[in-house]
Amino acid sequence: MLQSLAGCSCVRLVERHRSAWCFAFLVLGYLLYLVFGAVVFSSVELPYEDLLRQELRKLKRRFLEEHECLSEQQLERFLRRVLEASNYGVSVLGNASGNWNWDFTSALFFASTVLSTTGYGHTVPLSDGGKAFCIIYSVIGIPFTLLFLTAVVQRIIVYVTRRPVLYFHIRWGFSKQIVAIIHAVILGFVTVSCFFFIPAAVFSAMEDDWNFLESFYFCFISLSTIGLGDYVPGEGYNQKFRELYKIGITCKYQTNQWDFYILGASFFPSIF
Repeated sequence: MLQSLAGCSCVRLVERHRSAWCFAFLVLGYLLYLVFGAVVFSSVELPYEDLLRQELRKLKRRFLEEHECLSEQQLERFLRRVLEASNYGVSVLGNASGNWNWDFTSALFFASTVLSTTGYGHTVPLSDGGKAFCIIYSVIGIPFTLLFLTAVVQRIIVYVTRRPVLYFHIRWGFSKQIVAIIHAVILGFVTVSCFFFIPAAVFSAMEDDWNFLESFYFCFISLSTIGLGDYVPGEGYNQKFRELYKIGITCKYQTNQWDFYILGASFFPSIF
């Protein structure tokens, strides 16, 4: 009897605070997923980091042995300055001196990454004026970009999603739900092909140091606006038609954003 009363009271307590319990499980699930990602990344990447550290120590030791007139402190000061410049996108390598980070095409590429909130971090403003302008430009430009993309999608979505579904439904008498599912699958396949597989094949051919997996990885990181900055196209030392290549990549960024909105509108039309 006491056990049944206790069970009923627990059930009533759970029913009364169902929303709080659901939120608690959601928070717990998110934290567990976060920890799961940290464990996997650490176990996969830590051995490679250790190998790279050992290789750098050997190279540094060998360089100091071959150049006895140079002290370790002098070498570290030089390397520290080189790394600081590299973080700002400036390289001291002789074959990289011809690639400017702030010519018009590179600045256009940077502006597109700012407005799309990708932000690779390979090129950043060096001056205080540039940093201040970047803040003002982003505050105005990011909402303007969202407004622009929404307006474009609202005009395209009718011709891309609703009209084809209604055409097959009215003209051929197919079920609207079935046509909508088939249309979403086809649109998803076209999207994956045009914005992942085909660009990945192009990047793997244009970039000497990228294979297909690295190119596909870059496309996904860009489209999801994660922008880690470990892979940036058009930064090769002997890149052919670099200016034209940068402009093409900038155009791809904008169409990527449109495609993302169109695909979202196809699966979640009530949001748009």
